[in-house]
Amino acid sequence: MNWDWSAVSDFMPHFWDGLLVTLQILVLGSLVSFVLGLVWALLMRLPSRFVTWPVGVVTEFVRNTPLLVQLFFLFYVLPEWGVTASALTTGVIAIGLHYSTYTMQVYRAGIEAVPVGQWEAATALNLPLKRTWTAVILPQAIRRVVPALGNYVISMLKDTPLLMAITVLEMLGEARLFSQQNFQFTEPLTVIGVAFIVISYLASLALRALERRLAH
Repeated sequence: MNWDWSAVSDFMPHFWDGLLVTLQILVLGSLVSFVLGLVWALLMRLPSRFVTWPVGVVTEFVRNTPLLVQLFFLFYVLPEWGVTASALTTGVIAIGLHYSTYTMQVYRAGIEAVPVGQWEAATALNLPLKRTWTAVILPQAIRRVVPALGNYVISMLKDTPLLMAITVLEMLGEARLFSQQNFQFTEPLTVIGVAFIVISYLASLALRALERRLAH
């Protein structure tokens, strides 16, 4: 095998374009999954089965179907019903929605781990329900689940190449296109592999730093 540094040099502009798209997907998809997952978790705590039953059905369906199937459905089927969006927007929504069903369970575990005494203290102080959640319960719950949420961020990063199936040119999409056009596969795919390792490692370091900060 002959390593061609000129191929790496030629690929780098495409790599930076793909990296930017990958980071956009990761950041926006994480925000969607974190916010929507919290919404699911709070809805599942409501006493009404008219709310919890449909939310449970939807989240179980999403969690138990492959992300790739969901991508195809949102990108190719919904336009037939008049619902259209760009490939990047569709990808962000799909990956955020998919992972929100996992972050929902993380939030649920965090909320249930808050000691009963905290609820009793909020009741004794006659705090409004909204204040109880925002000032007492959620800060403690979220602090407990940061490591699990961080793991899902890394999982989302590793799933971003699936968006290539709906024409999103993230890092692997750029590498595949470059390789097909130039018949050089080793160099661009190696660069992409190293990039995923480095980004995952940096994300792990950031997660550990955040855990230590929250622990104090």
